[in-house]
Amino acid sequence: MSTVIRQPLALTGAVVLAVILVLSLLGPLIVQNDPFAVNMAERLQPPSMEYPLGTDSMGRCIFSRLAVGAQHTLGITALVVGMIMLIGIPAGLVSGYAGGRLDALLMRVNDGITSLPEYILAIAVAGFLGPSLTNLTIAIVLVKWTGYARIVRGIVLSEREKEYVLAARVGGCSAWKILFRHLTPQVIAPVLVLAALDVGKVILTISSLSYLGLGAQPPNPEWGAMLNDGRAYFQSEPQLMLIPGTAILLVVMACNLIADGLRDTLDVRNTY
Repeated sequence: MSTVIRQPLALTGAVVLAVILVLSLLGPLIVQNDPFAVNMAERLQPPSMEYPLGTDSMGRCIFSRLAVGAQHTLGITALVVGMIMLIGIPAGLVSGYAGGRLDALLMRVNDGITSLPEYILAIAVAGFLGPSLTNLTIAIVLVKWTGYARIVRGIVLSEREKEYVLAARVGGCSAWKILFRHLTPQVIAPVLVLAALDVGKVILTISSLSYLGLGAQPPNPEWGAMLNDGRAYFQSEPQLMLIPGTAILLVVMACNLIADGLRDTLDVRNTY
């Protein structure tokens, strides 16, 4: 990590992400406005001491909603990426090491999911399950674990015939011990880089599906839902969309810069 933060772009990304995380945690304490409180008498107010970013079409504090929305957006993103790794890594390890029918079965399931565009499939699954953050999480995990499984499988296929794995077999190590003690460390670096890159993609997916009404439901202040709320006022009050849109842009950019730093530091080939 110390090597990563010595890189100017990666350090910039880390600082931007840290600032956004701090604001999301401390923002509601600094500006103590209820992000859910409707006050039509204060609707569409410009920035002021009481409302640092103004108010929306229902008189709610945009800054408070942005801070609480960050907790929703970033929290769901962390949960989604974690679940994707928990499913994709073991699936790739088992598929690559076991081979045979199990490998064929897992890869045909993988091929079936990846044969359709991720975004379209996520919309279909989220629409079928119904609009909510829980169902949105399930939909994204369902369509994105395949990339991790395929990358891990490819690494395992190239590593399983090497001398240290053969020596472990001869030494009497069980298959599970070989998988998690000898092969798992080989996949950690590529998976970390892929996860860092996927954080930005997952944020965009969550926000875009919430914008379409398939994620967070009113009055939850998720960033994509805030974009949807401000859509009707874009020409007259563009800040209602520009503020959450800029927040999404900054987080995605920061995560991509950090991912580039990780990739360079860990010397991972760009095979995905």
